[in-house]
Amino acid sequence: MITELQMHEKANQPENDESVQQPIAVETLFVNEFIDGILDPQQKMLGPVKNGGTIIANTTPGCWGPMLTPTIRGGHEVTKPVFVEGAEVGDAIVITIKSIQVTSLATASGHDEAILDRFIGDPFVSVKCPGCGKLHPATVVNGIGPQAIRCSTCDTETAPFKMTNGYTMALDQKGNIGLTVGREGARRIALDAKNYMRTPENSVQNPVVALAPSDLIGVMARMRPFLGQLGTTPSKAMPDSHNAGDFGSFLIGAPHEYAFTQAELDTHRTDGHMDISRVREGATIICPVKVPGGGVYIGDMHAMQGDGEIAGHTTDVAGIVQLQVSVLKKVALEGPILLPNEEDLPYTAKPFSKEEKRRARELAEEFGVKQVEEVFPVSIVGTGTTLNDATTNAISRAAKLFDMSEPEVMNRATITGSIEIGRHPGVVTVTFQVPKTVLKKARIYKPIKKQYD
Repeated sequence: MITELQMHEKANQPENDESVQQPIAVETLFVNEFIDGILDPQQKMLGPVKNGGTIIANTTPGCWGPMLTPTIRGGHEVTKPVFVEGAEVGDAIVITIKSIQVTSLATASGHDEAILDRFIGDPFVSVKCPGCGKLHPATVVNGIGPQAIRCSTCDTETAPFKMTNGYTMALDQKGNIGLTVGREGARRIALDAKNYMRTPENSVQNPVVALAPSDLIGVMARMRPFLGQLGTTPSKAMPDSHNAGDFGSFLIGAPHEYAFTQAELDTHRTDGHMDISRVREGATIICPVKVPGGGVYIGDMHAMQGDGEIAGHTTDVAGIVQLQVSVLKKVALEGPILLPNEEDLPYTAKPFSKEEKRRARELAEEFGVKQVEEVFPVSIVGTGTTLNDATTNAISRAAKLFDMSEPEVMNRATITGSIEIGRHPGVVTVTFQVPKTVLKKARIYKPIKKQYD
């Protein structure tokens, strides 16, 4: 029953009272919801989480599981984006990776080949059942092996990819070592696929271990988990795995609803799909805000990977991630900035020791140099159709951000940094030492000082 007092309060309440209509930002947000592969700025976000707050997420495995699941339309299954309090278009969000824990007990991966009669234009985005012709058909896992993924309607093999060389890997529960297993081990894992993959309850992907590949046997690999997907929501709807200049190039003139022009791709993408192995526990990412709230999303955790991800795929796993997020006001970025762990920096970009600084001052005194720069390392992410295009993109972004000429950026990267491959064919970082005065002018000094000083 509504009392007279309540009716009076309602009558005197402003119609557009934001304090009533807007949800209250939380200090810690737990995320266990996933998108269907499309990052859409029009879709409602989770949260908001407070500026300075924490996001804890149970993430799904990345590439292969979603690639075997036609109802996932983007090639990955990332978390539903999170609205960060106070983040406005033209700002940046600082994301610090507090912890990454692998929960999968096994995974499978390998080099892929698209099957031509099972998609239209793009096997990551527009899958077609070769039997009944349905687009994005629902599927079931029927048995194990390469033929296990089948259309729910007509029981035709429907997975748009096959492995040309694949492996199943058991993972040490201490998080140190992975080992590829033989045919019987792969079969054992495939028969209990979801349990071994530890896919979250709300995940809809078909587990890749159901394919039971075993071309590599007895190969040891060191585990060092990282996030292949970490970033903010693009300002136009696009498939999640295509939120980068190399994969995004598949969208240019594509024969499906997510077609882009090159100019649109360059404007709207946020390069959240990086596959840079240095995006691991302890690292910090500064990401552009191109939609209100930023829309932070997470996914595609890998157990290990060398630079380049040259096979096209690595060991996709489920896991628990803890992030801290904070807003940098009026820092308009075209793409992400990575602040790796110090041990992951190139030798030439590592912070200078007190002794090195002392020797530099001696040289300055000898040759009449009035002041030695105080510098900090920064890695600018660039993406493009090729590695050359990605390098050019990163250099251009750095020049604009730091108000330098591109030749100056190239000189500094040559003697105080390095060009490092994230993903072949088109993700790189241009790392170099940047003067403190320049970082302050660009409004990004504080998180960099916190990371390295």
